[in-house]
Amino acid sequence: MNNKNLQLAYFLPVLFAFFIMGFVDVVGIATNYVKKDFELNDTVANLLPMMVFLWFFVFSVPTGMYMKRIGRRKTVILSGIITFVALLLPLLKYNFSMVLVAFALLGIGNTILQVSLNPLLTNVVNKEKLTSSITLGQFIKAIASFLGPVVAAWAAGSLGNWKFIFPMFAATTLVSTLWLLLTNIKEESPAGESSSFIDSLSLLGDKTILIFFLGILFVVGVDVGLNTTIPKFLQERCGMPLEKAGFGTSLYFAARTAGTFLGAIILARMPGRKFFIINIIVAIAAMVLLMTMNDLWGIRTLIVIIGFTVANVFSIIFSAAIQHKPIHTNEISGLMVMGVSGGALITFLVGIMSDVLKGQAGGLLVLLLCLIYLFFCALHIKPAKA
Repeated sequence: MNNKNLQLAYFLPVLFAFFIMGFVDVVGIATNYVKKDFELNDTVANLLPMMVFLWFFVFSVPTGMYMKRIGRRKTVILSGIITFVALLLPLLKYNFSMVLVAFALLGIGNTILQVSLNPLLTNVVNKEKLTSSITLGQFIKAIASFLGPVVAAWAAGSLGNWKFIFPMFAATTLVSTLWLLLTNIKEESPAGESSSFIDSLSLLGDKTILIFFLGILFVVGVDVGLNTTIPKFLQERCGMPLEKAGFGTSLYFAARTAGTFLGAIILARMPGRKFFIINIIVAIAAMVLLMTMNDLWGIRTLIVIIGFTVANVFSIIFSAAIQHKPIHTNEISGLMVMGVSGGALITFLVGIMSDVLKGQAGGLLVLLLCLIYLFFCALHIKPAKA
């Protein structure tokens, strides 16, 4: 096997693991089905995404430290095992408590996966291709995110229950885990001594790392907030049933999928900072319009625009953070993924504001503020050298 084929043999199982990473986004449509099944209000229903993304805050930094001891590949495999178990639990017993436990485990597995998978990617691609490769991984993740609501609606309509999505995702997770288990990826030993929890957190004392951390927190908050809010927004503004409104989430993720695909191409040619600034300005304008929109096709168009423009923000910030201090790749990866806990914090605030202002526009206001911060974050990324 020549060197090019060997590199591809390592790259493909890592890339496929990004598909498993996208399974966490099923929490968006699941929240709407669980809300309907157990007759919950927005604040209580949004505890479900909070249970998923809370663990990113708790486990991200410890995972980055543990990963230095056992290696990146073994850490990804561990995440697959936890995710597989999580996806089986709702099939054993379906009540709100069991769903919370299942999605908590899904969040823990996804936390471990996101901390370890991006650094593992650095072992199979060249440094020059890192940003575009992370973006390609986000494209694969977006495909899984897009398929979640589609598969859930198909399972509800054709199989009689939306919960059949869980064994499908569990089987796919098992395939990914076994593939990586059988792939012996070479990893360089990390330089220096293992960092402590305090050492890792102390990196937030670097102003640039702190700004990027908050950027990850807010972009994930926007992503999960829209994922959860779009079906409810369509029900409220257009009087659609949940089964049809759920496709609004798929439309959002379809736009993100297209955005990450094109982003992987564009970012190989255009500086990430410039691309980021252009996209976030358009996203802010689209969010303002969405808050006032009642027309179905207008709403759909704006959902597509927002999905497309925020698609590459995560990978641009993540790559910029790693390249800011490459010697601390594992620790910075843990910190950035800790920012994914924004999916819990922001979505919970979205639910509260929706209940307080008695409408989903209240929740969208929270997401608009997040986008405004991201514009500031984009300005802080260093311009590419000529």
